[in-house]
Amino acid sequence: MATVTLEDDAVLWVYVTAADAEEARRIGRALVEERLAACVNVLPGHTAIYRWQGRLEEAAEAAFVAKTTAARFAALRARIRALHSYTLPCILALPAACGDAEFLAWVRAETAAGS
Repeated sequence: MATVTLEDDAVLWVYVTAADAEEARRIGRALVEERLAACVNVLPGHTAIYRWQGRLEEAAEAAFVAKTTAARFAALRARIRALHSYTLPCILALPAACGDAEFLAWVRAETAAGS
C-alpha cells in the first residue's frame, strides 16, 4: 500500500459518523472552538449498514464534515476519539485536490496553531 505524504498546509475534508445529530453538533462545535477545524457541516440522519463483531448491523446515524489541514489532522482525530461515543468512529480524511483559493486560505488561517 502506498502512503501519500501531504504538506502540512494541505486542506483536508474529514468525514465522520456520529450516533445522532446532537453528538455530531457537540463534537463539531468543540473542533471549531479549539481551532482543530475551520468549519463543520452536520449532515441529516442516514442509515448505516455495516458488519461489527461478526454480525450484520443497521443503525440510524448522523454525519459531519470538518475542514482542516494536514498539520491539524492528528490532533483533530484524537479529539474526535476522546469526545465520541463509538469504540471505533469513522474518521476519513480526503485531501482537497483543488478549491477556491480564498476559501482554502481561510481554512488554513482558522486552523493555524496560536490563532
